[in-house]
Amino acid sequence: MIEVDFRDARPIYEQVRDGLRRLIITGVIEAGDRLPSVRALSGSLAINPNTIQKAYEALEQEGYAYSVAGKGSFAALPADVKTERRRELLARLDLIVQELRYLGVTDDELREHMNKREGDEHD
Repeated sequence: MIEVDFRDARPIYEQVRDGLRRLIITGVIEAGDRLPSVRALSGSLAINPNTIQKAYEALEQEGYAYSVAGKGSFAALPADVKTERRRELLARLDLIVQELRYLGVTDDELREHMNKREGDEHD
């Protein structure tokens, strides 16, 4: 489910955070589902529990997860994801679109790609 690449320049906690975020976004972990315990995930990935805890805290800061004392961490509802995260992603998208335009991709091609992605999500 989550893969950690020790040769990756990104810190391990970011790789774990990104892996969990991807599982939440794709619906593998559904809103309200309990995330693996810090101990279980650290054991399965052979990573220090503090690193897993840091990844969980980062997910909570972004709004993708929440914790319940004594119960664990859970995947948040999409509406709970912070507005700031949406703004951050849209800013990144703007940069990508700008680069694609520089490389000669037309607005029609971008629309076609987005429409195809939307169609893929409904299949």
